[in-house]
Formats: sequence, C-alpha cells, structure tokens
Amino acid sequence: KHVFFLGSSCIYPKFADQPIQEDSLLTGTLEPTNEAYAIAKIAGVKLINSYNRQYGHEWLSLMPTNVYGLGDNFVNDDSHVMPALIRKITAAKKNQDPKVTLWGTGEPLREFIHAKDLADAVYFVLMEMPTQHEVINVGTGEEVSIRDLASLISDEVGYSGQIVFDPSMPDGTPRKIVDSSKLQALGWRPKIDLRSGVRRVIGQL
Repeated sequence: KHVFFLGSSCIYPKFADQPIQEDSLLTGTLEPTNEAYAIAKIAGVKLINSYNRQYGHEWLSLMPTNVYGLGDNFVNDDSHVMPALIRKITAAKKNQDPKVTLWGTGEPLREFIHAKDLADAVYFVLMEMPTQHEVINVGTGEEVSIRDLASLISDEVGYSGQIVFDPSMPDGTPRKIVDSSKLQALGWRPKIDLRSGVRRVIGQL
C-alpha cells in the first residue's frame, strides 16, 4: 500500500539554486561524476510519480542529503567523502604521518545527515503520510566546507598533522544543500548535529 523510494540529492542539477528545492529536478545539467547514479535515481522518482498518476497510489520519494554513519564504506578508495576523510585522517594519526593530502580545493560546501536521523525521518513520514507531496527533501540545514570538515574530523580523531589539498583533483558540485522546509513544516527536525555525529561514528569504529 505504501512505497517510499529513497533517492539522493545527487539527482539535482550541478548549479541548482541553493538551498535546492524539490522542483529543481531536471532543470539543469547534472554533475558529470554523479550522472549515471543520478539518472538511475531520477528514473525511480519518475516511476513512483507515474504509478501515482496511473493507479491512484500515494507513494513518496524521499531525497536525503549526504548520509553518513557506522555502516558506511570506510575501506575502499571509492568511499564517499565523509568515510574517506575519516579513514585517511584516522590512518594518518595511527601511522604518525606528518600530513594528509585530500582531493580538490577544500572549498565546496556540503550538507550531511546521520543515518539514524534519516531513519527517524523515514519513520516520521511513514506515520504522517503527507499525500500533498510526491518528493520530499531530507536534510539538516547545516552545511560545512570540505576543509572545515577535515579540520573537525582531525579534532575528533586527535590528529595534529598538516591537511593539504590537491587542487588538480576534482571538487565536484561547488555547493549542495537541500531545502527541507516541506519536511520541517510537517514537524520533523534532525536530532544529531554534525560534530556529535562524527564523534559517534569515530567512537564506534
């Protein structure tokens, strides 16, 4: 009876107006490094919308911002930015490396949501069933530069070495924060701030 499709904020155009509203979908070019993933997610959103129109369903698509948590990929080189930074900086402290080199300029701005907050949002929407919306963003409204995130992680890990950025490597989308006003208007708020969430993850590794 009820279907929730979990998408991603990667579905939105690379240069969408910020914070990104749900109606920004398909209004511009995607970030090339995310394109294949984004197109697959967009297909899911459109499938949900089409089922609603053809069969009268009230299914929903939830678009979370960057999700992080204990079950993330902390091992491989293809991990996302949060676990990749935690892995590299943790390893640098363990190995007593004098510096860590990270991709890009460190200037892009990102928004992160802890997996437990996302789960809470999914449960909240399941209970509320807001039929006036087909697509709902899920974010925290809190953004941080990659440079400041690396510094925060260093603080929590206890790493005192130098953080160096390699501008020859790609930055990706310059800024990505979603407009979560629809979800907030329904009464949901995140409970885990970024520093507390990072500390929780590091403490459980």
